[in-house]
Amino acid sequence: MQNSKILIGYLIYLPIVITLTVYVSKILFKNGKLFMIDIFKGKEDMAIATNKLFEVGFYLINVGFALFTMKIHHNSLASMDYQILTEILSKKIGGFTIYLGLMLFINLFLFFRGKRKSTETRKTKA
Repeated sequence: MQNSKILIGYLIYLPIVITLTVYVSKILFKNGKLFMIDIFKGKEDMAIATNKLFEVGFYLINVGFALFTMKIHHNSLASMDYQILTEILSKKIGGFTIYLGLMLFINLFLFFRGKRKSTETRKTKA
């Protein structure tokens, strides 16, 4: 019976973290395309290809982390009830959401850094 609660936990956890990852990725890389076009000095094909590679990497890292941290731990499976399962899931999903936010800001930092480097390169050539 307790293993079914853990399975229910997995069936709740996975769709939520995957949906969060897809949502954040779509927003980040839709808007990141503009940064890439600027970084690559208007070479749209190169910018879109690079942005798509960043997006795939983002998915792999974040879905991989979600799967890696998926295991539900509890001291005694016999005493696990739905309240404990809900609390465990809130910690796991909350932790993943914080991690995803950090990944978002790291990507934004990389976009801004690339834009700054691109601007510096243009100024030194001028």
